[in-house]
Amino acid sequence: MRALVTGGAGFLGSHLVDRLLAEGHGVEVIDDLSTGSLANLAEARANANRSAGDLKFHHLDVQAGDLVELVTRRRPEVVFHLVQGAPASAFAGGLNVLDAARAAGAAKVVMAFDALALYGAVPATELPVKEGRPWAPVSAAGVAQRAMADVLAIYRAEHALEFTGLAYSNVYGPRQRPAAGVVAGFVEAESTGQACTIHGDGRQTRDFVYVDDAVDALVRAASRGTGLIVNVGTGAQTTIRELQRIVTGGAEAKRAPWRSGEVGRFAVSPVRARIHLGWESWTSLEDGIAAVRAAT
Repeated sequence: MRALVTGGAGFLGSHLVDRLLAEGHGVEVIDDLSTGSLANLAEARANANRSAGDLKFHHLDVQAGDLVELVTRRRPEVVFHLVQGAPASAFAGGLNVLDAARAAGAAKVVMAFDALALYGAVPATELPVKEGRPWAPVSAAGVAQRAMADVLAIYRAEHALEFTGLAYSNVYGPRQRPAAGVVAGFVEAESTGQACTIHGDGRQTRDFVYVDDAVDALVRAASRGTGLIVNVGTGAQTTIRELQRIVTGGAEAKRAPWRSGEVGRFAVSPVRARIHLGWESWTSLEDGIAAVRAAT
């Protein structure tokens, strides 16, 4: 298989590139390096020389006018679109990627979504949330992602471009920037001898899924779950207080005000992923945090 990964120099994308190369696939990476880093691809570049797969890197914004020409020339069979970013640019970039995939004759697009942004605040009695619940985004980013999910269905109906959308809960793991995830932020604070910062009372919950498990869902979605938006998470809720205790052993934390628009409790049901992708999370939170700590 020849795969194209947008955002392939980022946190999730670089781990996907590693997995694809390890399985012998050819990989095209498109990244403008605004948040990603070539350092994230160091292992991939080394492995590309030792595996049956090959790696090509293209320094390009997914909104660029010459994206369609590039993708058409490289002719990937599967496009993994992992770029999100600001709402307007994310939507425009997503449309450009779909047009490029269609022009190149790609068999499928696998697109990543932020489940919390899509679903918004869900009553505690309906957690972990299932895919049948209507999306109710409360941010511009969530509205843009909802629109992108609708566009996927339109392109499938009108242009026969197949897709699977993966609605991720909180993905964490090595290479994540401390500012981009609470696990990475807590581990960095602990490793540098600083106090973790907890916003609000710390009783808010999140569903943490380890990056290797998240990548496994992406790889499975290349050939399964067609035409569906599938939740990817553990279904388990962990409070931020409990997360901080696991990371630091109960050290004192700094307190900060609640973030504007913060959702109190959240987790996604993994049932559809189990049925349609044959996927489930296997990494415990404790083991995942240990892996992040070892890589810090």
